[in-house]
Amino acid sequence: MLGRIANKWTALIICGLANGPKRHRELQRQLQGISQKMLTQTLRSLERDGLVERTVYPTVPPKVEYSLTTLGQTLIDPLRALHNWAELHVEELRAARLSRP
Repeated sequence: MLGRIANKWTALIICGLANGPKRHRELQRQLQGISQKMLTQTLRSLERDGLVERTVYPTVPPKVEYSLTTLGQTLIDPLRALHNWAELHVEELRAARLSRP
């Protein structure tokens, strides 16, 4: 489970949904570089894990939005803390990587 949450796209999708529901295309535009297939697979996985909720609206054309569940919202602060830590130590991390073959 930790591997799935620590996955690059999972973390970015959760952060992308932190400010409220988004449609598939909105998320794809926000997460530059993610393929439609990867976004769909990751959203389905997060939905199965109870972290993301998919809401289908009965409109024509159909409207689908993704949002964080209460459980998913509990990941926002830890992911932000990890992001802040990485930004704070980016130079040290680069130096360590360059000093080792």
